[in-house]
Amino acid sequence: MRIEVSEVRFTPSTRRDRDSGLLGFVSCVLNDAIKLDGITLRRTRDGKLTLSYPSRRDRRDVEHFIIAPLGDAVRLAVERQVFEALGAELSS
Repeated sequence: MRIEVSEVRFTPSTRRDRDSGLLGFVSCVLNDAIKLDGITLRRTRDGKLTLSYPSRRDRRDVEHFIIAPLGDAVRLAVERQVFEALGAELSS
C-alpha cells in the first residue's frame, strides 16, 4: 500500500497548551486524494512526538475516531512523513 503525505500545514498551539504537551495542529493531504484536518501534534511525557487523530464521544462515553490510520504501518508512515515535513518547525 502506497502512503504519500503532502501539503503538510502546521498551526502552533498556545504557550499554555505547549506546556501540557500539545504542540499544535496539523492538516495534510493523503495520497493526493483526501485532506486530513484536526490532527494534533503532541509531545509525550517521555519526550516522543506523536500524532493524535480527531474523535468524538457518544452518550456512553465511547470514543469514535473520525479519521485514523488503519494499522501501525500506516500510522508510522504518516507520522514519519509529517515529522519530516515539519522538521524545521519542530526543532525551534
